[in-house]
Amino acid sequence: MRVIHLSKMTGAAGSEGHLLVLLAGLRQRGVDARLWILVEPDNPVQPYVDRVEALDIPVERFVIHRHLDPGLWRRLAQGWRASQPDIVHTHLLHADLHGIPAARRAQVPHIVSSRHNDDAFRRKLPIRLLHRGLWRWTDAGIAISDAIRQFTIEIEGVQPDKIQTVHYGLDPASVDAPPGARTELSELVGLEPDALIVGSVCRLIEQKGLVYALRGFAQIADEVPETHYVIAGDGKLRGELEAETRTLGLTDRVHFLGWRDEPYTVFAALDVFLAPSLWEGFGLVFLEAMALHVPVIATRVSAIPEVVVDGETGWLVPPRDSDAIAAALRAALNNPAEVRARGANGRRRLEQAFSPDVMVERTLTIYRELEERG
Repeated sequence: MRVIHLSKMTGAAGSEGHLLVLLAGLRQRGVDARLWILVEPDNPVQPYVDRVEALDIPVERFVIHRHLDPGLWRRLAQGWRASQPDIVHTHLLHADLHGIPAARRAQVPHIVSSRHNDDAFRRKLPIRLLHRGLWRWTDAGIAISDAIRQFTIEIEGVQPDKIQTVHYGLDPASVDAPPGARTELSELVGLEPDALIVGSVCRLIEQKGLVYALRGFAQIADEVPETHYVIAGDGKLRGELEAETRTLGLTDRVHFLGWRDEPYTVFAALDVFLAPSLWEGFGLVFLEAMALHVPVIATRVSAIPEVVVDGETGWLVPPRDSDAIAAALRAALNNPAEVRARGANGRRRLEQAFSPDVMVERTLTIYRELEERG
């Protein structure tokens, strides 16, 4: 069985990390799984391609010049006629828009599409109508959470029997952080050895809700003066978030680390992981934090309650609620025994509920059912 996955990429976040695990697992099971990446002209995502090639996964890049690129349809169709996949599996909007029609044109036997997020733009009528049309050419769908599956059924009009939930999986052994990670981070930003560290690891975009995290942290900063907040990542809102930090008088307590090639070293240094997302398809970062025994403060939106168990592996709060974030931070930072307990519970939940083997096997079952249908 030859399966080609297609996704547009500008960096490496949740869906990109998921593909590394999924394709490696499929190849271990004898599937000729390959990755084709849509890249912008000035961003070949070379570090990510290096990671793919290190796993012996065949990878190709196709330049996408604009949101609608007619030449890309032709090039993809030509590529698939030459490579003759049994299945094309698309991820995210640009891959769906170009990959599904091109696969139909190339007469690829089966097309699968994954849904990774419930972005607000997907509710807009033109996008909804577009996806309703694309689903007519798609043989099966995979949602990375029950919340995303229900969203896709309601908003995109896919038939319920055409889309299944397959949660992300993560091998905790793959989350490897150096034992000196906390010391390294403390020295990087000039923290005392007994400092408490709250952290966020994400793109600095509206979806991640970081402005509410900053305002919540401001409420407890004087109460717990040994606490610092580190933010690892970059994005278009960095300037606004830094300005908000200055407005709140937190420049000596909030530390922007920028993009980190080794995010696990940040997770391993944290006492608490803070993720106040406004929506979230799944959140692979939750599994990464859980692998390192770090409890999570997150919002009760989208798929997050399927991953983070309130009162057991972390604290869940309403979205856009700085007061609730402050209350959760207060509860965590004033109770180190509870932080340790919820961190340990998170690791156990990861091992029991989010196995990469289950993710790969369930995906492979969907592929085999398509082949059996003919």
